[in-house]
Amino acid sequence: METTMSTRAWSTHDIRDSAHWQTIKDGCSALQSRQIKDGSIPEASHHAEAAASVAAIVQALSALVPHVPHDAAYLEALATDFAAWVESGFGVPDFYDSLALFHPEANRVDGAVHLVVFPMYTQNGSTNRFFEAVLCETIWPDFVSSLESGSYGNLMFVPLRFIDFTAGYDTNSAVLFPESVAVTPRVPPGAPEGTAPSLPTFTWGGIFADREAARFRKVVKHAIDITHLELPTNAKRLLEDQKLTEETFVMWDLIHDRTHMRGDLPFDPFMIKQRMPFYLYGLEELRCDLTAFREAVTLMRDPKTDDKTRTHAELVQYAVVFDRIFRFPLTGGRVRNYDSVAGQLLFAWMHQHHVLHWTDTKLTIDWDAMPDTVVELSDRINELYWASIDRPKIVHWIAAHELVSEVLAPHPASRFLARELPLEGTPGDITDQVMDDEFPLSMFYEALSKKLGPTIEQTAGITGTSGI
Repeated sequence: METTMSTRAWSTHDIRDSAHWQTIKDGCSALQSRQIKDGSIPEASHHAEAAASVAAIVQALSALVPHVPHDAAYLEALATDFAAWVESGFGVPDFYDSLALFHPEANRVDGAVHLVVFPMYTQNGSTNRFFEAVLCETIWPDFVSSLESGSYGNLMFVPLRFIDFTAGYDTNSAVLFPESVAVTPRVPPGAPEGTAPSLPTFTWGGIFADREAARFRKVVKHAIDITHLELPTNAKRLLEDQKLTEETFVMWDLIHDRTHMRGDLPFDPFMIKQRMPFYLYGLEELRCDLTAFREAVTLMRDPKTDDKTRTHAELVQYAVVFDRIFRFPLTGGRVRNYDSVAGQLLFAWMHQHHVLHWTDTKLTIDWDAMPDTVVELSDRINELYWASIDRPKIVHWIAAHELVSEVLAPHPASRFLARELPLEGTPGDITDQVMDDEFPLSMFYEALSKKLGPTIEQTAGITGTSGI
């Protein structure tokens, strides 16, 4: 097969079916079996085997470079980083140089292939920095390109589709972030004397829209069956057409991702390395999702919007609501599950504003009233953020808890609800007062979880080409 393929340009699937790609996967799997959590291989008796795996991976990468020319500099740097790791005696890997040369954001062309090999952890999968290999392609439809080059610029955003992967991605992980790669801070070349070591500048973030779309379709199909919800025609299309749903998620993610750095923010929107009540993370993620929702409403209602964008703008609204009210509340455990709180919040808000009804064991939604009602919740969260710049951190935390508590019932033992807080203590002292399950599931969701929960669990490792 490879002799035939060598006479023409290889497609992503040609690479997947090649012996070279299989060698890379096998080599990474062999290394994973010997690595410890930080990515090193401390046991000397395993070093000869690891060296052989590295040699095989590097040789296979070299053979595939001509078929991924836009990533040539990165793939060639991988060989150098691998060699340095072997030379170090298989210590903690440092793939700084190859990571600095990997720029998928520079080639956002629909179908552009990327062959990614790094020692890294996979979010929602494992915190082990093991070697993983991912073969993927960019999803970049024309209408998204137009949105990104216009009012929704996001130069770091890279939507992707899985083609194949090693064990770390046979999980719920749907992101590829440079922050997860094992690197050692260093002083940039040419920096002034005394400059502190730093990480490379991160210029991209990858999101696997095909996984998002596939698990959405699987979970929502079952949720619709359970709740007997009748859907508008276009909403039904989301459950039938994987490509359409992928494109919808790309549009949603484009706007969501850029929102983390936009708006009236309480200084640090990501709240990185800050210890604080988990429900605040839920509000931040919901704020970004509802911004995508409200922008979709604006685009759908704008007479100047082209037909394709208008269609996807309508679909984004359905996608945000269905994913948030069906999958998010029931995904993961009950220990500080901020996405679950955000999903429950949206459901309860819609119910209490008489847009969503659970009557005679059947779910109904007032589709005409839904857009403005959901935007009202977006307004409430935005108002909270706007006011927060004038508030001390603890006051902001209490105000956020009050907002959520207006809609969701906190646990009866909640110390926040009873105001039994050490207000003169440190932020950590106050954060410790938040219960692991501060906002428990409602009776509706407890019942729904018994039927829908197993389906959600089955979506681990799903891709756009998996059976749905």
